Amino acid sequence: MTTVKNKHSKTPTGGGGAPEAGDTRPAGRPAPAPAHPTPDTAALRRRRRIELTRPWLLLAPALLVLAGLLLWPLIQVGKLSLQDYEVKFGGGVGTFTGLDHYADLLTSGLLWKTVLPNTVFFAVACVGLTIALGTLVALLLNRLGTTWRLICSVAILAAWAMPAVTGTYVWIWLFQPQDGLFSQLAGAIGLIDPATTNWFTERLPFYAIATLNVVHHGFPFVAITVLAGLLTIPKELYEAGMLDGANAWQRFWKITVPTIKPVFLVVTILSTIWDFKVFTQIFLMPGGNGSNPDVYNLGVFSYIEAFAKNDYGMGSAAAVLLTLLLLAITVVYIRTLFRQGEEEL
Repeated sequence: MTTVKNKHSKTPTGGGGAPEAGDTRPAGRPAPAPAHPTPDTAALRRRRRIELTRPWLLLAPALLVLAGLLLWPLIQVGKLSLQDYEVKFGGGVGTFTGLDHYADLLTSGLLWKTVLPNTVFFAVACVGLTIALGTLVALLLNRLGTTWRLICSVAILAAWAMPAVTGTYVWIWLFQPQDGLFSQLAGAIGLIDPATTNWFTERLPFYAIATLNVVHHGFPFVAITVLAGLLTIPKELYEAGMLDGANAWQRFWKITVPTIKPVFLVVTILSTIWDFKVFTQIFLMPGGNGSNPDVYNLGVFSYIEAFAKNDYGMGSAAAVLLTLLLLAITVVYIRTLFRQGEEEL
């Protein structure tokens, strides 16, 4: 039986079929892409553009506020460090001096022999003692029951909530010459003569008291943060360590420290940033407000140069130096956070 084709039917041109009439392309070659993007492509690009710009639009108000509160004052300090600035009625006049203040600062014997050593060694001591004490308190809290853990946590947070000014005056009272509590106790056991001993005149006892003040104020943050990390460690790890014969010291170094290492890194870097820029605890202590140059740190040195001696250029140069030190530590902190995030992924 013969099959009759419809005269309106067309031969398919896809695949290996023959090209249509008027099509000059060789057989089998695909049609060229359209000159204009398809609606789907344009929508995809628009969606990607929105995904890229929306976070910055949401952050823009906060970034503008931070720029006004932080970036603009930093720019002004940088400008002052390049000038001899003189305050006059109704304003001030600055004379451009270039890098003269930085040259004077970096060639100053007071900076290298007193100010920088005080700043660095004080920060290192405070960070080490704060991390050690905070970790010990966190280990203690981790072993307590829920009720006592809550009570002790609230108690230690009181030290953290205490203003730095209040805490500093408490420590000054404790070491007050003659009638201070520690002066009387040390005199009672024959270590000192309370009538002739002043803890605040020499650099070593001065910074020992300041270190106690800063550590007392800072260890609660470390304790609570480390405790949060300890609570995430599975108990099975410690049980396995005990079965392997590991003592408490070995379990701490082989299980606890590696497991919450990112927590230790974060609290260490943050404590370093805070302790490098300590000002209040030094300035309020007797002799720390400029009368005893042997106890200057960078923050106090910058303040004394600018506001006590009216040398705003030198004070600003010291502030810029301190800012650069803190910026370097902050870069390390941010890189640590990014590296930690990559390891978790």
